Amino acid sequence: MGKIESINISKGKGGPKYPVAEARLIENRGIEGDGHGGPGPRQVSLLSWESALMMKNAGADIGFGSFGENITTSGLPSRGVGVGHRFTMGESAIIEVTAVGKNCPSPCSIFRRVGRCIMPDEGIFCKVVVGGVIRAGDAIHPLVRKAGNED
Repeated sequence: MGKIESINISKGKGGPKYPVAEARLIENRGIEGDGHGGPGPRQVSLLSWESALMMKNAGADIGFGSFGENITTSGLPSRGVGVGHRFTMGESAIIEVTAVGKNCPSPCSIFRRVGRCIMPDEGIFCKVVVGGVIRAGDAIHPLVRKAGNED
């Protein structure tokens, strides 16, 4: 089980996001009001706070949303999470992992600002399967799928 440490949004793409107390996940769109929302496989991005802290401990001036992540998590390791894994968040939202890591232009805006971007190795990208309201502090639970379930 993991936890939502912060929910982060921005109006545009390619820069840091700012924390909000709660947000609405919209099925097949992403986070309402976020510049990365829309159809496609990378509607919502997750990054573990544990990974971000390694950068902070190395001297980077970072906080929630510094790497452009929508949801900063804790207790949800990026290693071992794979494409197709589903998680519940809040009371009803379900997200599905579509990619772990990404290709970044070199150097991306995060790299130029922070000195290194960890999203290519540590970021988890998801689509919203079932929408709902999520809040900082909400639990993240893996959704156990029954054998043979092809939904």
